[in-house]
Amino acid sequence: MPDLAPYAASTETSRGRRIAEAAPDGRSEFQRDRDRIVHSAAFRRLEYKTQVFVNHEGDLFRTRLTHSIEVAQIARSIARNLGLNEDLVEAIALAHDLGHTPFGHAGQDALDDCMREHGGFEHNLQSLRVVDHLESRYGAFDGLNLTFETREGILKHCSPRNAERLGELGERFLRHQQPGLEAQLANLADEVAYNNHDVDDGIRSGLISTDELAEVPIFALHLATVRSTYPGLADRRVIHETVRRMINTLVGDLTRQTAENVRRRGPGSIDDVRRSPPLVGFSEGMQAEQQVLKNFLRQRLYQHYRVARMAAKSRRIVRELFEAFVADQRLLPPEFQQRARGDAPRAIADYIAGMTDRYAIREHRRLFAIEES
Repeated sequence: MPDLAPYAASTETSRGRRIAEAAPDGRSEFQRDRDRIVHSAAFRRLEYKTQVFVNHEGDLFRTRLTHSIEVAQIARSIARNLGLNEDLVEAIALAHDLGHTPFGHAGQDALDDCMREHGGFEHNLQSLRVVDHLESRYGAFDGLNLTFETREGILKHCSPRNAERLGELGERFLRHQQPGLEAQLANLADEVAYNNHDVDDGIRSGLISTDELAEVPIFALHLATVRSTYPGLADRRVIHETVRRMINTLVGDLTRQTAENVRRRGPGSIDDVRRSPPLVGFSEGMQAEQQVLKNFLRQRLYQHYRVARMAAKSRRIVRELFEAFVADQRLLPPEFQQRARGDAPRAIADYIAGMTDRYAIREHRRLFAIEES
């Protein structure tokens, strides 16, 4: 790995793991985190959890798994150019969606509504719950026993009430401090990935068109360049070239602006970064262009009637599963029946959040369709 900047996270400055372990042989502590994440059951399930389109709607749309890999690639490339810890940023990127429900944001909103009287549901906190408690792979501890820095990056948002319960990990939310640069970078890489890849998936689905996207300046600029450079190029390749150039533009801007922010602030350590305002960010002009793209996707794709119909079905499935399990906990698998003896609503939320799209659909049929068993 290239030399790290003094303000990057490192094994030497790590706040360690909740349960002490012997140092890994032949890899860093953050590599160990990444490897544990990749081998987790929650990570494998991301293959069948959706971004915008439900899993059975097509084989080529992004899933949470492909999205997480794309985020990791973007974040690692930027981290190398900024002298940050590539292994840590990769671990955070690969873990950031582990707590997502089936059916994307529709599923999360439905489960949060179901849990309203029981502490609510938020996918960042659920991702942390997965790596701290729910994974069952090791004899010495529950969860994955990840380093503080990886867990810090997973937890992007947190209410003061929840922060108070999280001890050291929640302190930055109470003190209004920032996480390390690797965590900040993974968050922005997530935004770059899903905005641009939702453009690709939206066009592939036929819900939005290149003509409509011409209203978005950053897309229109690169589309015109591609068409001028490669006249007669097949439409599908035009889109790939355009999206690729959009990502390159955003990554370049994010790298330059972050380097400038760091230069101006001059942090000498990761703790200096935590005490600083956010340092990873786009230039003002690029942030404005990003916002135009976000607004377009929200209005034309996420609120499209076909997406809205599937979202309504998804919310109903999650709600009806939750209500059925609350009414009769004997319907839960034995493992979750045992967990439900302590906190039934949270155990039920854990079970539903861990479902893939297709598993949730099948489970709903098993409970409500007479011909299923």
